[in-house]
Amino acid sequence: MVAAGIPFLGSLVIISPKRSYSNSISRERRFAAGKKLANIGGGIINTRIRAMPSSSSVIPGEQNGTYRNLKLTESTFLASLMPKKEIAADRFIEAHPNFDGRGVTIAIFDSGVDPAADGLQVTSDGKPKILDVIDCTGSGDVDTSTVVKADADGCIRGASGASLVVNSSWKNPTGEWHVGYKLVYELFTDTLTTRLKKERKKRWDEKQQEAITEAVKQLDDFEKRHSKVEDANLKRAYEDLKNRVGVLRKQAESYDDKGPVIDAVVWHDGESWRAALDTQSLEDEPGVGKLSDFTPLTNYRKERKYGVFSKLDACTFVLNVFDEGNVLSIVTDSSPHGTHVAGITAAFHSEEPLLNGVAPGAQLISCKIGDSRLGSMETGTGLVRAAIAAVEHKCDLINMSYGEPTLLPDYGRFVDLMVNKYRIVFVSSAGNNGPALSTVGSPGGTTSSIIGIGAYVSPAMAAGAHSVVEAPSEGLEYTWSSRGPTVDGDLGVSVSAPGGAVSPVPTWTLQRRMLMNGTSMSSPSACGGIALLISAMKSEGIPVSPYSVRRAIENTCTPIGDLPEDKLSSGQGLMQVDKAYDYIQKDHSMPSVWYQIKINQASKTSPISRGIYLRESSVCQQSTEWTVQVEPKFHEDASNLEQLVPFEESIEIHSTNEAVVRAPEYILLTHNGRTFNIIVDPTNLSEGLHYYEVYGIDCKAPWRGPLFRIPVTITKPKAVMNQPPRILYQGMSFWPGHIERRYIEVPAGATWVEAAMRTSGFDTARRFFVDAVQISPLRRPMKWESVITFSSPSVKSFAFRVEGGQTLELAIAQFWSSGIGSHESTIVDFEIGFHGINTIQNEVLLDGSEAPIRIDAEGLLSAEKLVPSAKLNKLRVPYRPIDAKVSALSTDRDKLPSGKQILALLLTYKFKLDDASEIKPQIPLLNNRIYDNKFESQFYMISDSNKRVYAVGDVYPNSVKLPKGDYNLQLLLRHDNLEYLEKMKGLLLFVERKLEEKEVIRLNFYSQPDGPVTDNGSFKSSTLIPGLKESFYVAPPGKDKLPKNTPAGSVLIGEISYGRISSAISENGKAADKAPTYPLSYIIPPPKQDEDKGKGSPASCSKSVSECLEEEVRAAKIKVLDSLKQSSEEEISEWKKLSSSLKSEYPKYTPLLAKILEALLSWSNVEDKIQYYKEIIGAADEVVESVDRDALAKYFCVKSDPEDEDEKLKKEMETTREQLAEALYQKGLALVEIETLKGDGDVPQTEAQLDPFEENFKELKKWADVKSSKYGILSVMRERRGRRLGTALKVLNDITQNDDGPPKKKLYELKLSLLDEIGWAHVLSHEKEWMLVRFPPRLPLF
Repeated sequence: MVAAGIPFLGSLVIISPKRSYSNSISRERRFAAGKKLANIGGGIINTRIRAMPSSSSVIPGEQNGTYRNLKLTESTFLASLMPKKEIAADRFIEAHPNFDGRGVTIAIFDSGVDPAADGLQVTSDGKPKILDVIDCTGSGDVDTSTVVKADADGCIRGASGASLVVNSSWKNPTGEWHVGYKLVYELFTDTLTTRLKKERKKRWDEKQQEAITEAVKQLDDFEKRHSKVEDANLKRAYEDLKNRVGVLRKQAESYDDKGPVIDAVVWHDGESWRAALDTQSLEDEPGVGKLSDFTPLTNYRKERKYGVFSKLDACTFVLNVFDEGNVLSIVTDSSPHGTHVAGITAAFHSEEPLLNGVAPGAQLISCKIGDSRLGSMETGTGLVRAAIAAVEHKCDLINMSYGEPTLLPDYGRFVDLMVNKYRIVFVSSAGNNGPALSTVGSPGGTTSSIIGIGAYVSPAMAAGAHSVVEAPSEGLEYTWSSRGPTVDGDLGVSVSAPGGAVSPVPTWTLQRRMLMNGTSMSSPSACGGIALLISAMKSEGIPVSPYSVRRAIENTCTPIGDLPEDKLSSGQGLMQVDKAYDYIQKDHSMPSVWYQIKINQASKTSPISRGIYLRESSVCQQSTEWTVQVEPKFHEDASNLEQLVPFEESIEIHSTNEAVVRAPEYILLTHNGRTFNIIVDPTNLSEGLHYYEVYGIDCKAPWRGPLFRIPVTITKPKAVMNQPPRILYQGMSFWPGHIERRYIEVPAGATWVEAAMRTSGFDTARRFFVDAVQISPLRRPMKWESVITFSSPSVKSFAFRVEGGQTLELAIAQFWSSGIGSHESTIVDFEIGFHGINTIQNEVLLDGSEAPIRIDAEGLLSAEKLVPSAKLNKLRVPYRPIDAKVSALSTDRDKLPSGKQILALLLTYKFKLDDASEIKPQIPLLNNRIYDNKFESQFYMISDSNKRVYAVGDVYPNSVKLPKGDYNLQLLLRHDNLEYLEKMKGLLLFVERKLEEKEVIRLNFYSQPDGPVTDNGSFKSSTLIPGLKESFYVAPPGKDKLPKNTPAGSVLIGEISYGRISSAISENGKAADKAPTYPLSYIIPPPKQDEDKGKGSPASCSKSVSECLEEEVRAAKIKVLDSLKQSSEEEISEWKKLSSSLKSEYPKYTPLLAKILEALLSWSNVEDKIQYYKEIIGAADEVVESVDRDALAKYFCVKSDPEDEDEKLKKEMETTREQLAEALYQKGLALVEIETLKGDGDVPQTEAQLDPFEENFKELKKWADVKSSKYGILSVMRERRGRRLGTALKVLNDITQNDDGPPKKKLYELKLSLLDEIGWAHVLSHEKEWMLVRFPPRLPLF
């Protein structure tokens, strides 16, 4: 795929016993919820991926897939499900059965491999298949730094709060148990979670129905017993029964399953760290899943054991302990993708060898780089840890079926760590973003040291795995397979391999295997083929070098297609294992060298490229001279005297077309390299795509084939000369897999295209991919793409943005399997019209002043309707860190092979939302770059004051809806260079808030500079005449329109457009496509000085000097009292003395008495609690008695004119009322506590029995809303005292729902106790699971 970190998959087909079906995944990548599986390898997850595509290339020769009238047998059908014949792997193993991957270790950088999956237990020679299973992302990490000891009964308190019984047979010399917990859904994929939620909801509904049935029955029985309900107590009881029914129904409506919680325990048995899980919450049967019944596991690499959470989920997991027992890694896969990839590479099925992977004798290391928290998107942390693990395990090969587009090829932290080091052969998918050129992804298609693999489909695969009605007569590249060249001219695709397979998948999918296709599948196919070669080399004592292996496979491929430019699709062709093996046997005595190519245009020092890519019109109209530097690169351990000094090769230089590309005939190449010039003359070429190569042949061993290649790609565009600028391609014929490419010089001044595609001449439905690509320096290729299905001959219209003066590639492809069996070609007419409105500003910035911005617009191509439109719909508020800490990470996972320790910088930001909002964090320096980024992590967490995590993200931040409140955002950056991290300590972060529709600001336009002030000269629209400019002003927003409480320096952002699409419609029948929009921003200015500031302020003191002095002295004494600490008995004694003295001095001064009550409430660790609560009651009574309640009531009963109101008096009276209400509230709570401590739960039922609580409650009702979030607990307590638990729950639910602040833990703890009392066990269990979501004890690990 071409999204950050997504596996490269084309489409997904699930095999069932009777039939198969294809679920095509949309092409456009999505970053929501972080969900990403590479579009560069095979992936099923949340990215628009093209399903089962192909190219127009042909492979001659029956041995590689050319079939006429193909008929499958059962054996050929099974063989087609796991294709090996295409790359000659089957013939190679038949000839060399012991070279089937034995002795080779392959690291699978992917979404994780299930060690329980079919075919992944042992190798063909009986060795363990999977040597280690590692979660490199940290998504399964559990904080187990809390240490507890068991009590006399062998029980410990788990991190979730549960009491856990430790198995007495477990050895633990220290007696120390590390505990942690995990919300299990955090370990599962969305698919598995959805399945479990359905099952759990079904069981919950059953219990819910039982509870509702019982509640309704009790209500019905009550109504039968009491025909009239007049007694107050009966009314309350009746209301309680109704509330029970109501609460249960609302509980069902608001049901949201956050999943079970599992407790984890880690300990050292004297030899190894071991871990166990308590999974009772996943089981239905009581007692199943207990901690004491768990078979302890240690790190997988030691004993190679795994567990399954429960029969219901059927999800395999592995446990690894790090950091001296303080971190437990629970490893699960983040999608079926990684297991599928591993199966293609090396699965072994003793009973059905036809379903074996390509190298069944190889062993695997599973390095999970797809983060479960981000929907399987890879992270920099995951990539670096995987690289460390691959070196640590001395892997021979790496397969990585992930990737994305990149700004810069051969650049970034990951590339720096992996390039040419450690003699590991690195294979990766090229991407699924074809059929347009320059769509290869990183790292597979853009990194010199990585072998990038394209995706090929053979007739047998089409007939068997894809079950098409009629197989194509020849093999071809999948339509969606990404194409080269890279933006710096390198070929991009090295070789091709089968891009689809039916391979093992994790057990939680509830099936053994499934079909996936994509370059995610071709990469492990090629990787398995290379494993066969390395297996042979090791067995025969031939030194293994990534350089010699790559040269062998590239120089022995079977070409796909007859045209030179077909190499841009398939690389050197379809790899052939047997021929590569023959090559290696002859070549092993030759130097192991990689020939690094650096090219720059003569007389220019930059940019440096790896090939020559002439794409724009200007460079296609003249000859150009290029300087080529060829520099042999040896492995880092090469000997100076034995290898570097003697190295000398006579190279004969060849050009595939000397009329276009001229080069010298020979060079003498030594270790220090050689430069030479070549001349490219495209002036006589026809319009369209042309591909050539300059390559070097060893004069003494020409059989070696090209030692290096210099790709030369020329896309000579067609100039659009007519006016208005339109171009029509008529009568193009298409058949399955056919691609037509057109190159157009976009007219200067064009900003968008309106296009129409007309089809005819076919019967069955046809599916087309349409790509439009332009390339600019230091930008990802600008690509518009669409998948269009024509059910019958018709016309489809669309519009997309372009940049004037640059070459546009238009690639139209009929999907490789679309129309198969029809035998009728599709005729396509494609018309393009160019439009443009040009302005000087590509981005409009309003600086916060009242001045408007003048826009000069012109239409250079044709008359255009000028209809400006502008809106500001997002607010970006800048933040600097409030805290920055650098720390060294654990050596277990974060120490580089070089010995350098990776460091972490943790930045903490604080922000506040006054209302519920949708926000997105933005880090301009780092976002949107994984592979072309020098920092290996930018992971963030957003949490509230309760430590509840609302969102996590990395390179591609997602929007998240947050309730009102205060938030922390923690950002983790990683690098081994301390200096780099120190520079990032003040890193600026924006919190971008999406404005509500009512807040969106639409700007006005004027024809006069004073228009915003005079409101004259409004500008609506005009018609632009070519060659004439027209100017207008865009006005800044009115200050009354700005979001409230926005700090100065914040930026409102939005978009501005100038034109209107005339005829375009969107694919899905939605609103017409818009004309291009451009960034618009407005800097929030400093606020105006409040003109009314100081007006109406009261005099400093209207009393006499002595009275004012007395008030000041009293306030000072109370302040001193308030400042006294009360943490020890001595300090409390001093406080009591002073408070007693002040009370005697100011006996009826309410503020003093309220402060004394407040201080009492802050005491903790009180031994005599009954006496303590009596003191609180006494202090509360003193506050109540100090208040003149009659005067207070009279004040609030009399309505006064606000203009005549004494503000000072009003404030004093409101404060007094609050102090009175607080005293009554605290007294009520203390009365309940005393009742609880005494065990006196009987509530007086007659008026003769005075109830202090009820009397107090009645008084509180006079002064406060007893159902508010502040005082509502007392209402709940009142109902609870009367055993009206249904009403108590209703009141409590109303309080929590209406409270717009962060959740209060004491309210939810109260709810748990009420649910326990009422006996609704299923609701109680559900709410307990939510407690660890709302109120986690600490933040999770990064």
